[in-house]
Amino acid sequence: MSKEPDSKEEEERLVQQWKTKKLIKSLSEARGNGTSVISLILPPGTQIPQISKMLADEQGTATNIKSRVNRLSVLSAITSARERLKLYNKTPPNGLVIFCGEILTKEGKTKKLSIHFEPFKPINKKLYLCDNKFHVEPLMKLLEDDSTFGFIVMDGNGCLYGTLCGNHYEVKNKFSVELPKKHGRGGQSAVRFARLRVEARHNYVRKCAETATQQFITGDRANVEGLVLAGCASFKNELFGSDIFDPRLKAIVLKIVDTSYGGENGFNQAIEQSKEALANVKFVREKKLLMAYMEEIAMDTNKYCFGIRDTVRALDMGAVETLIVYENLNTIRLLLKNPSNDETKVEYVTNEEFEKQEFLKDEKTGVTWDVKEQDDFLEWLAENYKNFGAKLEFVTDRSQEGAQFVKGFSGIGGFLRWQINWAEMDDFIGFDEDDDENWI
Repeated sequence: MSKEPDSKEEEERLVQQWKTKKLIKSLSEARGNGTSVISLILPPGTQIPQISKMLADEQGTATNIKSRVNRLSVLSAITSARERLKLYNKTPPNGLVIFCGEILTKEGKTKKLSIHFEPFKPINKKLYLCDNKFHVEPLMKLLEDDSTFGFIVMDGNGCLYGTLCGNHYEVKNKFSVELPKKHGRGGQSAVRFARLRVEARHNYVRKCAETATQQFITGDRANVEGLVLAGCASFKNELFGSDIFDPRLKAIVLKIVDTSYGGENGFNQAIEQSKEALANVKFVREKKLLMAYMEEIAMDTNKYCFGIRDTVRALDMGAVETLIVYENLNTIRLLLKNPSNDETKVEYVTNEEFEKQEFLKDEKTGVTWDVKEQDDFLEWLAENYKNFGAKLEFVTDRSQEGAQFVKGFSGIGGFLRWQINWAEMDDFIGFDEDDDENWI
């Protein structure tokens, strides 16, 4: 198992997907001060002037709202949406999402919220709603697994190459073949016909393998998450066992399925029969990553880190090659300032600890530190991990390995580029384990 994401594009996509997931969660929990929050979602190709005119018309209609408080809130939200729209000459390639309005905080106060962004992949639904909550349902569709899987469907009549992404499948290539039939002629001709038949089958399998490389290899890596071999004869097994079949493709074969047909009918059957295997791919990928991480720890190579204290120190040194974090890590990053001498320091606390504020008072000096900056630690990592030269992987706690990583290793760790002996480093810098209480 590789210690890093498959590519920079894949890594960036996964990070953007996590950001969208977190944003959706916070927006879905927010409630407006009356029917005063606007959800505006525009698919690619939408004409900005038309939407701007529509908002202007809505603004005129909103002036007739009887409730003064609600009227002012709606007018403010529409004005804010129009201002965000002016930032764009045309709709971005993946569409545009705008959320504006006044929401209620936990303390019961009103807070203005204005968010606009381009989704990490194309959105195909147009939406405009003014309600007491944000409508994030179209964004939920973006979070559905969009991994692309390849299919090779072989039988005695030809071979088909297709891809499946979500619910969309596409035939990429296909060709037909005429293989020699078995003949009942006796004598020497039977041996010759058998030899020709074997040679024709071999050439067919060779062509299938070569075409598979053309279809599913881009650059030096596979362009699909996994591969399914299907068909109604033994050709698929011959292809998988052949030395001609590209090892990079053989390594990602998820399943070999028997179908009653070849061609597009066989393609549809193969999709149905392999759904369970495809659904487990992301789960298996996560398990493999964490198993490789646990193996690194078991071998005691000193090329790993875990816990926020050591992981942050390793990041600062540029030593982290692949950073692994639990996608729901409950941690806040704080920049604190000493009011007596302007000294600053960074600390990491849970949301529960932050609400108690006990960590702000220094027991040794009696000084109460001021909070200068406050960030969600995961959001801070998602924005800054590249500055440390690291790659970022999010994991869940749904697998046994994931649960162990969250409970036993604080949900954060990583693979290092070089060995670091943390015990020796603590001795060198005079680190006292009693000072470790503010680190998770």
